[in-house]
Amino acid sequence: MTEVLTEALNVLLLLFLVVCAIAVAQIRDMLSAVIVFASFGLIMAIVWQQLSSPDVAMVEAALGTGVTTLLLIAAISKTRRTE
Repeated sequence: MTEVLTEALNVLLLLFLVVCAIAVAQIRDMLSAVIVFASFGLIMAIVWQQLSSPDVAMVEAALGTGVTTLLLIAAISKTRRTE
């Protein structure tokens, strides 16, 4: 039973990753795209944790989500928000 739930969770996470990747490519508002990209990074960190790679998950959460999001928001504040 637990294995079935774990597999279902993995499939849902991977589907969410695909949806986020497509959404980031399609969204015209840069700030919205950065927010979706940050959620992509958080879900990717959960996927790494599910794959028994806690060190990679921590780096993904810290750098892939945290630092990258802050840098992108800083860049958007210096430019136009829409494409």
